Amino acid sequence: MKTFLGIDVGSISTNLAIVNEQKSVVDKLYLRTEGNPITAIQQGLLQLERVEISGVGTTGSARRLAGVVAGADVVKTEIIAHAVAAQHFVPDVRTIIEIGGQDSKIIILREGVVVDFAMNSICAAGCGAFLDHQANRLRIPIQDFGCLALNSKHEVNIAGRCTVFAESDMIHKQQMGHCREDIVSGLCSAIVRNYLNNVGKGKEINAPIVFQGGVAANAGVRRAFEKELGAEIIVPEHFAVMGAIGAAILALENNPAKTGFKGFDVADKSFLTSSFVCDDCPNLCEIIVIKEEGKITARWGSRCGKWNV
Repeated sequence: MKTFLGIDVGSISTNLAIVNEQKSVVDKLYLRTEGNPITAIQQGLLQLERVEISGVGTTGSARRLAGVVAGADVVKTEIIAHAVAAQHFVPDVRTIIEIGGQDSKIIILREGVVVDFAMNSICAAGCGAFLDHQANRLRIPIQDFGCLALNSKHEVNIAGRCTVFAESDMIHKQQMGHCREDIVSGLCSAIVRNYLNNVGKGKEINAPIVFQGGVAANAGVRRAFEKELGAEIIVPEHFAVMGAIGAAILALENNPAKTGFKGFDVADKSFLTSSFVCDDCPNLCEIIVIKEEGKITARWGSRCGKWNV
């Protein structure tokens, strides 16, 4: 049985998934990046089921680095990876809402083709890291945060355009005597309004709507989206690792004659990253250097391509 590996490395989480030729998920893993994507990838490879890998795809903000470490056959943006995964599970999907640890995005599809997308570019209000912080401040386990919102009877209005204002507004509402359920429900609604007014602004949001990314686990945010949009929100089974699944499917569809995968033992290898500024011209390009076992395996960053390996 041929299997294909997908790796999605973001600022907060590093996700890995293995799919077979029928595009069914064989194994998956969700890890915290913790500021060290190389270590996170290596730890993930150590924990995955050891099967024969016929192709590798990488995506996410560190997709190029992940591709060098693992030996990727396909390196694609998270927009493409998330769209491919969503279409596999919901073939007629028209809108994808994706909210991760520190970023969020919207992807618009028509007839199976991505026609528009947008990402948050100003503030991380409403993303997973912000919710984690608020749950910790309120002494609520993050896994219970969304369910608590569903118990609200009188939702309070929370300012959600900025993380600082949202937190100060929540504190003010607590001091006024509002219960936690109503405050949490108000925060979920504020997150949704912030998303729709910024990321989703000007977009034609049509059903079927698929909600993925770590925040999709929050039942309160899901209900708030359904209330604001007046439509069912579909949360796929593997919502937290959809980018990795999409990357694995892209590797499958690429069908390399021979994969560049370096093997699961890459987890035992030593990688070192460094950088320098090229001053050969006024561009002053910052060049990234990756060394594997002391040897340069990749370099990128120059506009002219002089240093690229």
